[in-house]
Amino acid sequence: MSPSRNDRTAYRSREGRTVSRPGDGGANAKSLPLPASAEAFLTEPHVCTLTTLRPDGTPHVAPVRFTWDAATGTARVMTVASRRKAGNLLAAPGTRVAVCQVAGSRWITLEGPATVSDDPRRLAEGVRRYADRYGSPPPAPSGLVVIEIAVDRVMGLY
Repeated sequence: MSPSRNDRTAYRSREGRTVSRPGDGGANAKSLPLPASAEAFLTEPHVCTLTTLRPDGTPHVAPVRFTWDAATGTARVMTVASRRKAGNLLAAPGTRVAVCQVAGSRWITLEGPATVSDDPRRLAEGVRRYADRYGSPPPAPSGLVVIEIAVDRVMGLY
């Protein structure tokens, strides 16, 4: 039997990889990895959106490409330190963000606290994963940084 729309909507906690249905207060929580359909969707080369908060608290939504590291629960976005999305996070490290991918009726949103890094090892990992997902490395302008999101909530229909 195929899952209903609500059966495919999930929230995921980094601690214990908990999945629960909206509105159940966690009563039906199960320790599960993301479904294979979600993991597969996260490998498809789509343009996505990243939502950060400006210093005045209003949302800033930008088109991005991102990568997903299932082993660590980390989403990565390559950008330049002078861009608004990086600036918002540099002004308030650890602020929660959301990255959302949509393709037709399928969608997934990954949420969690984010940091910005220019550490060469982290940049190299971000570039490697980007090239794997999108088939070529990201642009390499001066000031390249990686936004790393420690994903603790996942919602979607995939």
